[in-house]
Order: sequence, then structure tokens, then C-alpha cells
Amino acid sequence: MSRAGAGVERDDDRVIAVIVTRHRPDSLKQALAALAIQTRPVESVIVVDNGPDQPAEEVVRASGLPHTYVASQTNLGGAGGFALGMLTALAQGADWVWCADDDGRPADEHVLATLLRVARERDLGEVSPTVADIDDPDKFAFPVRTGLRWKGERSGLKDDAFLPGYASLFNGALFAAGTLSLVGVPDLRLFARGDETEIHRRMVRAGVVFGTALDATYLHPNGRSEFVPILGGRLSAQYPETAWKRYYTYRNRGYLMRQPGMRWLLPLELVRFSWFFLVTRRDPAGYREWLGLLRAGRHERFTPAA
Repeated sequence: MSRAGAGVERDDDRVIAVIVTRHRPDSLKQALAALAIQTRPVESVIVVDNGPDQPAEEVVRASGLPHTYVASQTNLGGAGGFALGMLTALAQGADWVWCADDDGRPADEHVLATLLRVARERDLGEVSPTVADIDDPDKFAFPVRTGLRWKGERSGLKDDAFLPGYASLFNGALFAAGTLSLVGVPDLRLFARGDETEIHRRMVRAGVVFGTALDATYLHPNGRSEFVPILGGRLSAQYPETAWKRYYTYRNRGYLMRQPGMRWLLPLELVRFSWFFLVTRRDPAGYREWLGLLRAGRHERFTPAA
């Protein structure tokens, strides 16, 4: 049995979905519609709204789903929003917490049933669906690494039904309540970017058994373009398209690489980003900015982006 105790099947298991949203009513509406048609229905959905100046409450009401709408007058980011939503779900007696951002959705009506089946068959503390490009579902929304190889197309894993030890968290991820009790909820200080990596790190350290069910699909906008190949494709460097995303990505990455289980990554990070900024981009100013954000994270200086 997994250390999270997820393997006991009960017909009355309470599955509560958590969605964090901000100013995206159209995509939130699609996400809720996809939840509403699941063959294994959720008991309720908790929507944490980080942007109540443009409230999403009417969109949530119109879904017809049993729900709890939480309007946060402070933008908690993805990390704080999921922390609040997860704790609310646990307080409501959830046995499983199904997490999703507001810009993605289950690909069909069987996703939750498939995730629950795989979790129970394999005694998992967490299980994720395959996260596919919403505009091209034959491709992954994010690069998937198996061993030392990165794969961008789903056909590269066609002979597999389950990918152990890999999970794209918060994009349709299903957590056993015991897993959240064991590893905790996302760190509010991270705000955005890297919070899923931090939870992944904690699950590995805690010995939680988890993975990706390749027969279940979650659709999400393409994020592959952030990963720029370097050194002839042997490595890649992440370069988000907007300044605020780069700020949180690089700062939080600095923090993460000070944590147990991730410290070995620092030498590799220094090599690849030095090459990326100084050789590939020829951008000394960008390199200095990256280095400063890396140091800020390592010293736990969690100043919000300007």
C-alpha cells in the first residue's frame, strides 16, 4: 500500500474538484462543463477566484454543479489558490481532491473514472492524466521526460499504459486526501511557477507512489514553446514569454534548488543557463537578471514581481 493510504476502494469516496481562476470566464465555463459530464461525478467543485474585481460567480452558478465559490480579495496566485482550495476540500471531507487550472479541461467524460480506477488498481497516492495540447491533442502540452529523453508527441509512449514517478501536477491531478495530509499543500510564497515542482519533490521524499495514467487525457494550452533547445538539443532552457513569468520561474527555481532532493540540479542549471543567455541569446543583461533572481530565491527573498 502507498504511504498515503490511497488503495482502499470505497463506493462512497468523496471526490471534490478544485479550480483556481482569474479573469478567464470563457475557459472556466468550458472547464466546468467538462466536469459536469463526467461519468463518475464529483461531489462538488471549489472555485477559488483570484480576481473578484471581475467575479466568476455567475459562471460557477450556471454550471449546475454543487459548488463552493471562494472570492479571494488578495490575488494568491496559483500556489496560494490551490492551497486554499485543497484545505477547503479537506475541511469538507474530501477523500480525493481533483485539481485543475482554469485554462484546461478533461478531454472526455471518462477522465475521472479512469484516474480513480488506475489509482485503486496501482495503490497510488496521486495520479495525473496525460496533459495534451488543447489545439493538437496528439502532442503533449509540456515536454515529457522518460529517462534522459524528452518527448513531445504522445506516439512516443504508445506502448505504455502508465508512467510511474512522473506527473504534471495541478493539470487534472487527482490527490488522495492522505497524500495531502502527508506532504502538505502548495507554498503560498511561491505565488506562481514551480509550486507543482515543489509538491512533486515532497511526494518523492515522502515515498508517495504516483504517476501518469496515459489512458486519461487533460487538455491544456501548449507550453512547449517555453523550452528552448540548446547544445544541439542535448539540453533545454526554460524562457517564458513574459517578464512576470520569467521572474517567478527563475526566482522560485532558485529556492527549489536549495531544497533536499533538488540540490544536485544547481551545477547543471548554471551550465545550461550560462550557455543559453551568453552563447545562444548573447544577452548579458538577461544573464545578470537570471542570476539575481536565482540568488533571491536561494535566500528566500519572496518579493512579488513589480
